[in-house]
Amino acid sequence: MVALDRKKAPEFHQVNNINFLDVITTELDNGIEVNYISGGSQEILKIDFVFSAGNFFQNRPLIASSVSQLIKEGTKKHTAFEISEGIDKYGAFFDVESSYDTATLTLYTLTKHLDSVLPYVKEVVLAPKFSNKEFDIYKNNAIERFKINLEKVSFVARKDFMSIIFGENHPYGTNVNLSDYENLSLDELVNFYNDYYNLGNCRILASGKVTPKVIDSLNTFFGAEQTSKNVLIEKQTIIDPNSAPSIYIAKENALQSAIRIGRIFPNKLHEDYLGLQVLNTVLGGYFGSRLMRNIREDKGYTYGIGSGIMSLKHGGYFFISTEVGSDVTQKALQEVYKEIALIRTQEIPNEELKLVKNYMLGQLLKSCDGPFNMASLFEGVHAYGLDYDFYNDFIKTIKEITPKTLLELGAKYFDKSDLKEIVVGKL
Repeated sequence: MVALDRKKAPEFHQVNNINFLDVITTELDNGIEVNYISGGSQEILKIDFVFSAGNFFQNRPLIASSVSQLIKEGTKKHTAFEISEGIDKYGAFFDVESSYDTATLTLYTLTKHLDSVLPYVKEVVLAPKFSNKEFDIYKNNAIERFKINLEKVSFVARKDFMSIIFGENHPYGTNVNLSDYENLSLDELVNFYNDYYNLGNCRILASGKVTPKVIDSLNTFFGAEQTSKNVLIEKQTIIDPNSAPSIYIAKENALQSAIRIGRIFPNKLHEDYLGLQVLNTVLGGYFGSRLMRNIREDKGYTYGIGSGIMSLKHGGYFFISTEVGSDVTQKALQEVYKEIALIRTQEIPNEELKLVKNYMLGQLLKSCDGPFNMASLFEGVHAYGLDYDFYNDFIKTIKEITPKTLLELGAKYFDKSDLKEIVVGKL
């Protein structure tokens, strides 16, 4: 028996690479792409039906998100309540989420109940009712929620930020106004559904206890259905940011001011993306970041501040987001720009960088825990035509990147003149 020295910390080892679960690619009889990852000890499944039907493809604001909200509010055979009850009684969960590029219908279910819940999912995908009654309820509720949200400084800042950095004519930059809700029509939603929710525009990602029987069930319910021709159209994607470096929206009664600062950034396909993720983590990407230490812990201007890099299929952006007391808005802005200036003029100390690297490697390992998480990682790169090598390259970048390289990236991407700023509240 080996004696343990409890006064001595265990030896520390950094991760070198991740052994991902294999992704198997196949097709249903009608050509629908299916990727699946089999693993885990529990008899449970997650199945994603991914459509290229996000905001990028809509002709007017709110069309894509409204379709994703209404698609499960009743089918030609069942009411929304009956669908919910039918799925719930098997302990399953079903949801629809719309993003900038995609709309995803996600099912969680015990493997043994798959054949019992797939009929409901099939109805939602292929035969939503889009009734006038449900549309009117959705529209009226959405208008009231929007009016309430317009009084929240954080909501307004987030809403207007994308149009400032991408331009209002870019699909990612489309701003939403009350009139967009008021002018919504059911015909527009039905047309969008018909164009973008056809099975020819769908791919399936399954994870968990995926057996040959699971694939057979998917084929039984969806493989014999007609797939319409993919109607995706290349859209105008010229980025035309607002010419003003800063936008101020007054909210005189606000106790806090919402701040967003950012700019267009490379997405996952760019050679600088991985290194910029390391630099962003130093600046504001975790609880011990420079922005948190300065603005929250030292100055006490906010409860929280952070920064991030968002990769979208047709572009990317960097952002800093916080809410500060209205009486310290200008002071907070000064400190934010001070931290930005430091990452482009001074090398990051080795000890600080070592801490950030260990944190990032730990978070990456955590994000790989189990087949569901690995499926999410796969989907996060598959849409770009990439594979799991992206993450092992990320590990290599984290471990090998130097303060000198990060300083060069800071000088290249964090010039204040390239940043856009929006403040909602009081200056």
